[in-house]
Amino acid sequence: QITFGSIFLGKVPVHEEVHRCAGQIYGYKGCIRDFQVNHKELFIIDEAREGRNVENCNVPICDYHPCHNSGTCTSDEENWYCECPKLYTGKLCQFATCDENPCGNGATCFPKSRRDAVCLCPYGRSGILCSDAINITQPSFSGTDVFGYTSFLAYSTIPNITFYYEFRLKFQLANHHSALQDNLIFFTGQKGQGLNGDDFLELGLRNGRVVYSYNLGSGTATIISKPLDLTLNVHVIHLGRNLQNGWLKVDDQKNKTVVSPGRLVGLNVFSQFYLGGYREYIPELLPKGPRFKNGFQGCIFEVQVRTSLNEGFKSPGTPEGHPNSGRSVGQCKDSPCSLIKCRNGGKCIETGSTVYCDCLTGWKGAFCTETVSVCEPEHDPPHQCQQGSTCVPLPNGYTCHCPLGTTGTYCEQG
Repeated sequence: QITFGSIFLGKVPVHEEVHRCAGQIYGYKGCIRDFQVNHKELFIIDEAREGRNVENCNVPICDYHPCHNSGTCTSDEENWYCECPKLYTGKLCQFATCDENPCGNGATCFPKSRRDAVCLCPYGRSGILCSDAINITQPSFSGTDVFGYTSFLAYSTIPNITFYYEFRLKFQLANHHSALQDNLIFFTGQKGQGLNGDDFLELGLRNGRVVYSYNLGSGTATIISKPLDLTLNVHVIHLGRNLQNGWLKVDDQKNKTVVSPGRLVGLNVFSQFYLGGYREYIPELLPKGPRFKNGFQGCIFEVQVRTSLNEGFKSPGTPEGHPNSGRSVGQCKDSPCSLIKCRNGGKCIETGSTVYCDCLTGWKGAFCTETVSVCEPEHDPPHQCQQGSTCVPLPNGYTCHCPLGTTGTYCEQG
C-alpha cells in the first residue's frame, strides 16, 4: 500500500472503518503507472507519505510494444532493445531514410539504404534530387525499376470514347529482349480493381507480339499480332473499335479483327489514360485480361487518338499533349548519367529521368564519396557487438560499450 494523504493505492490500512464494514479487503496485485488526481499528476514513489510491501514494477518493457515500424522488441530483466526491419533505425526504429525527404519537386523518395535515398523524379524533372528541369518531346520509359515502380505518364480521361475510337502511335524498343517480356504500352479502365466485368482498354507487348484487348462489360476481346520484325528501328501501331468490332494493324502486317463477346457495345471508362506504366503498378489491380507484368521499356511517341470518323487525330491530355503527372520518364536518346560522375568505383544507374549512384562496398552518399563506418549497418563485414550494446569506432577497428549486466569483448557474456 502507498498513502497520499487520505488517498490509498493498493489496499486500505487494516485499522480503517471500511475494513470492519465490508469484510475482508484484498489488495491490488500488479503495477500502477501515471497516477493523476484531477489535473495534477502525482509521482507514485516520490510524493508518497508512507507505504509498505511495494516493489519496483517488473513488467517487461516489451509488453508495452515500444518499437515502431514493425520492429521486434527483445528484453531481459534489465535491458531491452528493438531489432529494426530493413531501412529503419533508432532506439525505437522510428527513423527512416525518407523521414527527412531530400527529394525536390514532388519526387517519390525511396530508401536505398538506412543512410541514402533515391529520388524517383516526376514528369519534367531529372537529376540526383530531381532539381533539373528537362524538356520531353519523345518520352522514354524504363519498365519496372529495382524498387518495384514503373515509369509512366498519366493523361486526363479521354472523352467520347464510348462507341468509337482510333489510336495511332510509334514506339522504339530499348533492346530486343524487352520485346520478349510482358510490357504495358497503355491502359485506361473503369475501376482498376481487378473485378471481372470492368470495362477497360489495354495495349502491350508479350513474347515479341503486340497484344490489344478491350472489355465492354460482357467479356474480353483480344487481338495478337504476328511477331515484330526486330530489324525495324521504329514500330507503328494503328488500332480502333466501332461498337463491338475491333481491329489492329502493326507495321506492314495485315489488319486483324475481332468481335467482343456478349451484347454490350459501349466502353465506359473513367480513369486517366496511362502510358508506359501505371501509378501503382500491380498487375492484380488491373481488370482481368492480359495483365502485363511490367511497364514499357523504350520510347513511345506521336500518340494520337480520335473518337469520331469526322474529326482529326489529337494528342491525349488537357491541354492537348500535356500529361497530368508522371514518374521516371526521360527524353528519348538522352542519358541523365552523362551529367553524373559517381566516385570510387560507383556505377551510375538510370531509369528514365531517375538517376542515382550504385556504390561499391565500403562507400555511400549521393556520389559514393563517403566511407561507411565500421559500426554502420551497411559495413561489410558487420560489427559483432551483441544487441543492446553500443559499437564505437576506433582508428584501427571498434570497441563495444556494454550495457549493465554484460561483459566480454562483444558484450556476449552475462
